[in-house]
Amino acid sequence: MADLLGRFAPSPSGAMHLGNARTALLAWLDARARGGRIVLRIEDLDRDRCRPQFAAAIRDDLRWLGLDWDAETAQQSARTAAYEAAIERLAAGGLVYECFCTRRELAVASAPHGAAGIAPCPRRCHDLSEGERDDLRRQGRRAALRVRMPAGTARVEDRLHGGVSVPIGPDPVVRRSDGLHAYQLAVVVDDAADAVTDVVRGDDLLASAGTQLELARMLGLPGVSYAHVPLVLGPDGARLAKRHGAVTIAELRDCGRSAASLVGEMASSFGAGDGSPCAPDAVLAGFDLAAIRREPWLQIVDSPMGR
Repeated sequence: MADLLGRFAPSPSGAMHLGNARTALLAWLDARARGGRIVLRIEDLDRDRCRPQFAAAIRDDLRWLGLDWDAETAQQSARTAAYEAAIERLAAGGLVYECFCTRRELAVASAPHGAAGIAPCPRRCHDLSEGERDDLRRQGRRAALRVRMPAGTARVEDRLHGGVSVPIGPDPVVRRSDGLHAYQLAVVVDDAADAVTDVVRGDDLLASAGTQLELARMLGLPGVSYAHVPLVLGPDGARLAKRHGAVTIAELRDCGRSAASLVGEMASSFGAGDGSPCAPDAVLAGFDLAAIRREPWLQIVDSPMGR
């Protein structure tokens, strides 16, 4: 499948951790096993948290693990014009409106039904008159831009989950009130610009797939094929995090772990190999993403890990 293109798309808001690395390994194996290519894209939308040194460290960690890529595409911070062009395209079809709701108002409106920490839009600003918008601006309110997308469900064909009904909308933000473009818009524009065909990412992002596919449709862009893979969890059943111990690749390396031991352990966690130290290339033969274990990987992290 020479036209298959996968991607790594890390956010440089911190060091790469074991969960990121495991998903990156699965994305790499999936693309390479099917004769495709893979690109690296640094997703640095969050100006407050993203740092160039984290991006450099992520590249180093990927190389250390033996994961290569065919090209590095433009970082999100360099794509502002493309995001604005997408918003203009939506606006030309009457699909964009200003929303003056504050975070507090959105939180109150969403309680107790907000999912995954995302406050849905109460659509208070959906049909404001120009005079009402002017009054809000005079009050010092700054507007976010939302796309008109009524709440509903969409069917997503996932390579691991099969056909899944996921929520779409309501009215996702495409540009925040502080001027930053929203991830939901950016990732759709990015994948189309980079010609990505196949996305392997964590199960926690499955719920956003419907909205992203709908945005792609509204923009006249091609959608992608999704595979949402099981997460790495700590001993408490929550997503693996700093509180669980040494979880970043740099920390594990400093504790004496070798790249081969980590790759072998990660491969064994999804049913490829017996846990023996190995390079990613050694896992490629006969690899089939559809055959991986579907349950999350419960990871008990001890520090130091001198293996």
